[in-house]
Amino acid sequence: MRARIDITEVEVRTKIRAKYLRAMENEEWDMLPGPVYVKSFLRTYSDYLGLDSRMLIDDYRRRYERPSDQEPRPIATLGRERERDRPPRGPLLPPWALIGLVLLAIVVVLYVVGNYGSKKTPMPTGSAVTPTKHKPRHTGTTTTTTTTPAVATPKTVSLTITPTSTVWICLANQAGKLLIPGVEYTTGQTIPTFKAAKLLLTLGNSSVTLKTGYGNVPVPSSSQAINLLIGPTSARPLSVAKAPNCQ
Repeated sequence: MRARIDITEVEVRTKIRAKYLRAMENEEWDMLPGPVYVKSFLRTYSDYLGLDSRMLIDDYRRRYERPSDQEPRPIATLGRERERDRPPRGPLLPPWALIGLVLLAIVVVLYVVGNYGSKKTPMPTGSAVTPTKHKPRHTGTTTTTTTTPAVATPKTVSLTITPTSTVWICLANQAGKLLIPGVEYTTGQTIPTFKAAKLLLTLGNSSVTLKTGYGNVPVPSSSQAINLLIGPTSARPLSVAKAPNCQ
C-alpha cells in the first residue's frame, strides 16, 4: 500500500494468483496449496517488493511450523536395551552331559568303521575281470520351453522438475487438479516429485530438466508456452485446448 502497487499488477509480475497474495497478507495459510508453496510464494512476493525473503520465511517457520514432539528411537538401540535387560542364560546342558555325548559319538564312529572293514572283500589276485557290455540306452530328444515372464506395464508416472534458469511452471494431474498452480521458479529451488496416472505440464520456456522413471523427457526449445502430456511410459506434446489452466 505504501508503494501504491495494485494487487493485479503483482499477480501479473509474480505469476501468483491474487487470492493467494491476499491470503499471505492476511496470514491465512490454509488458503494456500501447501507448506512448500507457502515458502515459494513468500520468497517470490517479498523479492518483488524488495523485502528480506529469508527473514520472512524464517519468521513463518518459527511461528507456524512445529517440530515432531517425539522422535522414533533407533531399532538397534531398542534391541541392545532388550538384550541388556534380559537375564543371563546358563548353559543348556550340564558339563557332564556334554562329555557323555562326545564319548557316545566316538563309540558310534568306531562301530561303523569296524563293520565297514569286515564286510569289504578283497579282490582275488590274478583274476581276470571281464568287462560287461552295456546296451546303449535310447535317449529321446527333450525340448525345453522357456517362458519369459510378462513385464507389468506401469500405471503411474513420477516426475521430478529441476529448474536450470528462471521458468514459469503449471502442473495438473489427469483429473485437472493443480499440483503447481502457476509458479515462477529459479535455479537452485527445490520442487517436490509428483506422481499420478498422467501429468499435464505447461512451461514458460525450456529452462528445466524433466526426469521420469523411464528417463529424461526432452523439452523442445520455443519462445512460446510448452505443453506436454507425460504418461507412465512416454511423453508427447499437448494441445493448448487440453493444457492445464493456471490463469
